[in-house]
Amino acid sequence: MILGTSRAVRVFAYPRPVDLRNGFNGLYGLVQSGLKRDVLDGDLFLFVSSTRKRCKVLFWDGTGLCIFQKRLEKGCFAKLWPENDQPVRLTASELALFIEGCVLVGRKRLSPDALARKSLVSDRAM
Repeated sequence: MILGTSRAVRVFAYPRPVDLRNGFNGLYGLVQSGLKRDVLDGDLFLFVSSTRKRCKVLFWDGTGLCIFQKRLEKGCFAKLWPENDQPVRLTASELALFIEGCVLVGRKRLSPDALARKSLVSDRAM
C-alpha cells in the first residue's frame, strides 16, 4: 500500500505517544483537539504507541476514513516526539521510511518548497 505519493500530501505526526486501542473516532478526536486540523482535508496523521512497536496512520481517501496499522516484530520505530509538544511535519517519503522502521537522522531538505500560485493577470491590467 502506498500512502501519500505526492508532494502535495502533508503528513503530521502526533507529538506524544498514543493508546493505539483508539479507532477511527478516537484518532479523529486527537487530530481535531491535539493537532487542530481537519482529517477531511486529505492530510495523513501518524500516531505511535509508547513502546514505539506499533503505529497507525489515519487518512481520508475521499469516501471514508482509513487506518493503516503496523506492528514491528523487531526493533522499534524512531522517536518523533519533540520536547515542545509540537506536531512533527513529515514528507511522504519520510513517512514511508518511518513505516519501514528506518531512523530519520540528519534530515536535509533536498527539494525546493512547493510553488505558490500567482495570478497571471497583473493588477494594472484590470
